[in-house]
Amino acid sequence: MAKTNPGRFFEDYTVGEVIDHAVPRTISGGERALYHALYPARHALYSSDEFARACGLPTSPMDDLAGFHMVFGKTVPDVSRNAVANLGYAEGRFLLPIFPGDSLRATSEVIGLKQNSSGKSGVVYVRSKGWNQRDEVVVDYCRWVMVHKRDMDAPAPETVIPDLAKAVDPATLVIPEGLDFSNYDFSLAGEPHRMRDYEIGETIDHVDGVTLAESLHMMATRLWQNTSKVHFDTTVRPDGRLLIYGGHIISMARSLSFNGLANAQMIAGINAGAHANPSFAGTTLRAWSEVLDKAETAAPGVGAIRLRLVAVKAGSAPFALKGEDGKYLSDVLLDFDYWALMPL
Repeated sequence: MAKTNPGRFFEDYTVGEVIDHAVPRTISGGERALYHALYPARHALYSSDEFARACGLPTSPMDDLAGFHMVFGKTVPDVSRNAVANLGYAEGRFLLPIFPGDSLRATSEVIGLKQNSSGKSGVVYVRSKGWNQRDEVVVDYCRWVMVHKRDMDAPAPETVIPDLAKAVDPATLVIPEGLDFSNYDFSLAGEPHRMRDYEIGETIDHVDGVTLAESLHMMATRLWQNTSKVHFDTTVRPDGRLLIYGGHIISMARSLSFNGLANAQMIAGINAGAHANPSFAGTTLRAWSEVLDKAETAAPGVGAIRLRLVAVKAGSAPFALKGEDGKYLSDVLLDFDYWALMPL
């Protein structure tokens, strides 16, 4: 009897089933150091215990996206190990900060299935949750992924496409307990701009670029314990190239956004996300943002700003996203819509 696990294929999923993912993980300062080594991450709240305490938190939390990647990585063996590509995100909320010493586990519920017209693959929709050692949900998000079929003759399941919100209602964003930006130190944070300084519709060129390196991508993907074959095995793709993990692009672009959005400290919600085109080593990535909305919160001095973060190949047209046909331009790698917490 075989003891190895080839992973799930499209026909192995059933709407409504809940999957308990293996290998819980205790977070240490090592993950923080590696995250900051892999990405040019500079937001002060994640860099300094003293800055975090001055903002009402007990200590500096892990970067929100680091927590997201850790939970995401746990879901991969059961959800996207045999993926063609990860397609998108919706309804993401960061419900509790993650601190060194926390232990994370993950669960996913299958909320939708749709076989592709080719009959060779299908789209699996899941709602994944990350839980800490106190059985509290720290992050909750939906994603959908295209997965290969094992048996091309397997009958197509009933199509179920979940009705997902286009954006997270800012009234439902969870503000970390104690967070207070009333005495926020803009000098230490790196920029003077608060939420009122940004206008809806404003676009920001983040100026800097980073050339993607295969070695750093593979280190990051292993750090998150992401086992998707397309990131490690050149025989999986017809072109023989390793696909850069989409989360690597998200974190790289978010880190680049510091230049112009240094005070967009914590990610509170993910409204939508699309990996518009595949990314490969050697590509030089740049980023720009658009301000989509602003909202106040109940926390003292804390506002919520809705941002579209776009990662593009160097040399692309400024602030260009889609063509006249409504499709993403070929130079666009990521379209990521999120809520961040910022001083009012």
